[in-house]
Amino acid sequence: MCHHVTPCPDPTSEARDLAAVVSSHPEQGWSLLCNGVVLFDDDGELLPDGQAVGDHHVWLAPELVQA
Repeated sequence: MCHHVTPCPDPTSEARDLAAVVSSHPEQGWSLLCNGVVLFDDDGELLPDGQAVGDHHVWLAPELVQA
């Protein structure tokens, strides 16, 4: 999908959410990335194959994150 000089990370990569945004919908809470991943504002992801991925980031200051 990606046609950039430096290709975006593959949707199966752990760095997949670093791909370029091709369509942003902040009013709805999601963005479509160049690699086909839908990234949600809560850091959840929907992969091109339909698999849902929850927030997988390691927060450096967990006491600041409300559960």
